[in-house]
Amino acid sequence: MLRVGLTGGIGAGKSAVSSRLGERGALVIDSDVLAREVVARGTDGLAEVVAAFGDVLTAEGEMDRPAVGRIVFGDEVARRKLEAIIHPRVRARAAEIEAGAPDDAVVVHDIPLLVETGQADKFDLVLVVDVPAEVQLERLTGARGMADEEAKARIASQASREERLAVADLVVENSGSLEDLDGRVDEVWRELSARAAEAGSGRAGHGPDTADSGHGPDTKG
Repeated sequence: MLRVGLTGGIGAGKSAVSSRLGERGALVIDSDVLAREVVARGTDGLAEVVAAFGDVLTAEGEMDRPAVGRIVFGDEVARRKLEAIIHPRVRARAAEIEAGAPDDAVVVHDIPLLVETGQADKFDLVLVVDVPAEVQLERLTGARGMADEEAKARIASQASREERLAVADLVVENSGSLEDLDGRVDEVWRELSARAAEAGSGRAGHGPDTADSGHGPDTKG
């Protein structure tokens, strides 16, 4: 099994890479999906959120995510309180899913805040989807319709581009077309598949490795 941590800044196109890896055969474990699952209606996670933050439920009994977002945005103590409820549950559920994967599987953990939560060393390799900050801003204000200041605040609230690249073993540069992205994902998938096959046969080493024999992130586009 090859355990891959996938991350990227908002607007970089991480979800596009994640879905393409899934189409090629990876087992994708999406932490955003799990984060919703562990605080779904009727869960003990949601009960704990209500105990911590009060009546933050919709009329249907679901967590009112915008309301919770307003509470924790800019409030470090509140944010950490929420993370202490959600993150351990997400990690436990991810481990449960991963445990069912075959020995030669490529397991991709899609984690937006991988760098911010200090998880880079938990995987065999880290795959970063990268674009310049100006491309992030253009996508957020264009395709997503965010106001300029909101977009800049969202970018600034995450790890910097340099911090993500510093932990990267493989990089998908995603400033180009969808055709460019497909080609780059094909390259990455071939490498991941080969490494997973080696791991499954017991020939691979343990722990993080680099994509290009120790010479830093692979930034071919």
